[in-house]
Amino acid sequence: MQRLGGLLELTRPGNAVLSGLLTFIGAFVAGLDAGAGGLLVDTAPEIRAAAAVVATMLAVGAGNAINDYFDREIDRINAPDRPIPRGAVSPRGALAFAVVLFGLAVVLALLLTPLAIGIAVVNLLALVAYTELFKGLPGVGNALVGYLGGSTFLFGGAAVGGRLEPVVVLFLLAALATFAREVVKDVEDVAGDREEGLNTLPIAYGERTALVVAVVALGLALLASPAPYLLGTFPLAYLAAVLPADAVMLAAAYWSFDDPTRGQTWLKYGQLLAAVAFVVGRLTV
Repeated sequence: MQRLGGLLELTRPGNAVLSGLLTFIGAFVAGLDAGAGGLLVDTAPEIRAAAAVVATMLAVGAGNAINDYFDREIDRINAPDRPIPRGAVSPRGALAFAVVLFGLAVVLALLLTPLAIGIAVVNLLALVAYTELFKGLPGVGNALVGYLGGSTFLFGGAAVGGRLEPVVVLFLLAALATFAREVVKDVEDVAGDREEGLNTLPIAYGERTALVVAVVALGLALLASPAPYLLGTFPLAYLAAVLPADAVMLAAAYWSFDDPTRGQTWLKYGQLLAAVAFVVGRLTV
């Protein structure tokens, strides 16, 4: 039971479920009234949406397990209570578990449209490349995680074959906000990353400079957030819903300079509120 609990903890189930929810939001915003489709099987959009949600949760869980496998030495400093450092799961067991989850995600992805499958392939490769190649490069790893965070919406929209214009906007906003949150998190993890020899933005250029970069990226996202209303895609209800989300993220950016942990946590809450705003926009069209 301890090993099973450790394996489940590797997936960061809260993050995996949240990613699945974001995929569903992408599908909903794109529209679940599209016709049947799929690469190998002609399936209804509702079935494709469900397959995309579960595939996302499996892939995110696998990516988190892979990340813990490669970060096991860093985690002995930054997060000694993680399953591998504390001995609940062996490194080899974590790797095998990730491979199984990836395999299940690929099987489900085959029920989706060719575009969704293409996004899934790119994301799976990006997850592995991030932990092995790009995580310690200043800004590059953050940008890749930003893309992956935003792509959950894009994946959901592509899975159902619906209208992608509002989903693309949501993808861009989420990618920028996720990039900002990852930079703030790097500031939080400076001690362990420096010990491991990683060259993150705050280590390479200083913590304050890194936070300024995060604020600029977040500012671009917030400035673009009214676009669906200004372009006539969503009505005024969307704008009323997205402005509080913008306010939360602005406050989080301010808090990050004194308390990076608090800042990156509230940035996540603000992103979720922004996703809800797009649901409101879709419901009120």
